Amino acid sequence: MIARSRAWCVIALSVGALVNSGPQGLAQRADGRVAVLRGLDKITARVSTFEAPLGQEVRFGTLRVLVRTCRSRPPEEPPETSAFIEISDQRPGDLPRIVFSGWMFASTPALSALEHPIYDVWVIDCRTSATRP
Repeated sequence: MIARSRAWCVIALSVGALVNSGPQGLAQRADGRVAVLRGLDKITARVSTFEAPLGQEVRFGTLRVLVRTCRSRPPEEPPETSAFIEISDQRPGDLPRIVFSGWMFASTPALSALEHPIYDVWVIDCRTSATRP
């Protein structure tokens, strides 16, 4: 019970730090156009790194991942990357079911994590444009 309370306090403080970060605020943060995510398929033990452009849905297995915003702190501040992500699961023959909606933090992925029996997804970085093969 105490550990859960501490976790929620850390989440609240982290979100508060993102929103109320002094005179610079969110305006000087790099509002990335692409979120770099990493996914784990627990069945095959395959780890994949993929990019999700903001506002565009990408697929990872049966998951549909939609990144609403992705923010990284400037280099002179302590490193932190965060993203607001909505993840739904659409299995064949079923309607999509939302399995996660909220902020994910690169420095503490377990703080606000996707809880899914087959997949794990977490945020790695934000970029201003997608890399080309």
